[in-house]
Amino acid sequence: MSAPGVLVHPNAELLAAGVAARLITRLVDAQARREIASVVLTGGGAGLAALAAVADSPARDAVDWGRVDVWWGDERFLPSGHPERNETGAREALLDKVPVDPARVHAMRGPDGPDGDDADAAAARYAAELADAAGGAPVPAFDVLMLGVGPDAHIASLFPGQPTLREERLTVVGVHGSPKPPPTRISLTVPAIRAAEEVWVIASGSSKAEPVRLGLTGADPVEAPVAAARGLCSTLYLLDRDAASALPAGSRPA
Repeated sequence: MSAPGVLVHPNAELLAAGVAARLITRLVDAQARREIASVVLTGGGAGLAALAAVADSPARDAVDWGRVDVWWGDERFLPSGHPERNETGAREALLDKVPVDPARVHAMRGPDGPDGDDADAAAARYAAELADAAGGAPVPAFDVLMLGVGPDAHIASLFPGQPTLREERLTVVGVHGSPKPPPTRISLTVPAIRAAEEVWVIASGSSKAEPVRLGLTGADPVEAPVAAARGLCSTLYLLDRDAASALPAGSRPA
């Protein structure tokens, strides 16, 4: 696993623009090496702001969007089109504005999907879809996996103290009794997150300062799940100054 790097932007707007520029470049580079690029999206204010900045960027058309596989790290178990779904936010911010291939947009299904109210079955279905795309491996080698972080230090829908944090056999799990509504969700597991080539933790605002500090200072991942967020080749914390405010002065780039 890679040691994390830290990039601090002056404010939330410049953070979104910086993440957007970095994502466009990463996808273009991946497509230059092979046919398809892959990205795992997150929800939350900072993540969706970055996607909106991609949509607004004059460089966005450098990406061949028809050759991008789009996945999600987690999803609220709600019907398609629900305003609180991460998929809905991503479509409104970016995916409906670029020529993605619908067959390459891999949404986690909700209770209106083929498994009905069974979130565990929906999670197993998504795990099978990942394995199929990976050609026999548990998950594809995602080029970029984007994560937000909650004030409680959760990532995806992996919350402090939950047994799902210790899951090693599965790549996708149903989450029940989430401390943050809605109580039922679907999430990648820690091993699936760590299979990505690059993991980006994107955080904005002073409420994220303490979880960012925990993630960068070796906290117990069971108590601070963000500490488990590591990529195979690169781990980046992409922050605004408020989110970086609890870091030691020497680790806060200007």
